Amino acid sequence: MARSLSWGDLQFFLAVRERGSVGAAARWLGVNHSTVLRHLGSLEESLGQRLFDRLPSGYVLTTEGQDLAEGLAGIGEQIDGAQRRLGAGDPVVRGVVRVTAPDTVAHGLLMPHLARFRKQHPAVELQLVINNATLSLTRREADVALRGTHSPPENLVGRRVGTVRTALYASRAFLEAAGSAATAAEHAWIGPDESLAHLASAKWLRRHVPAERVVMRVDSLVGLADAVSAGLGVGLLLCALADSREELVRLDGPFPEMDSPLWILTHPDLRDVRRIRAFMDCMADCLRNDPGVAPG
Repeated sequence: MARSLSWGDLQFFLAVRERGSVGAAARWLGVNHSTVLRHLGSLEESLGQRLFDRLPSGYVLTTEGQDLAEGLAGIGEQIDGAQRRLGAGDPVVRGVVRVTAPDTVAHGLLMPHLARFRKQHPAVELQLVINNATLSLTRREADVALRGTHSPPENLVGRRVGTVRTALYASRAFLEAAGSAATAAEHAWIGPDESLAHLASAKWLRRHVPAERVVMRVDSLVGLADAVSAGLGVGLLLCALADSREELVRLDGPFPEMDSPLWILTHPDLRDVRRIRAFMDCMADCLRNDPGVAPG
């Protein structure tokens, strides 16, 4: 029969799961490498299961480890919260906040606001995952997500902080070289590739611009903005990305049908964690007052 599990062992398991390696977990917990290994060994012996595969790239959960992690979802934060309440509370907000955002939000909006948050809460370590794929907050791939969406997942909680708008831009150099054109559709265009075909701007482009006028396609909206800035053609760009570039000129828009609501989201188990709440409150305030984010 397996021995009863120790919360101390489970805490080390969760630390390795969150940090990805024994060394990183040891630094986070303020202990040495061998202490982490001892607790992991104790937990695996108690369960009679191997919980991690030890790979050159780091520690990866086995199927049994993943089952345990899912069973423990939220328990670490609950215990931390109880310890804070019983210990009269630490006035300093500390810990790790892992944030995921698409490249458009990260490059166009987020960086100066992260700097403001760090100034307010220097004991918090930020981890930013710039990824256009949707990471799972339920599986704790991230703590907080910033997403442009009309339909935020029902299993997450958060708030809408505004609207990101799209308009038509060209570089000054491109316009000087191209001269006048009867319509914008007669210019060379830069467009999104098939991986971004679901975007409202991509659908608009298919309806209004002849395919032969699209001279380049890009799989990233940041890359699309870079191509337009370089003078390769005109393009539909997020105002948050384009308006700060002095070399760009807005030709038309913004177009309401391309508006994208911007949300800041977290898992319900994390919404009352001090560092998560502090981060979300700060980002909501910053983004609502950012000129690149429209109200609504």
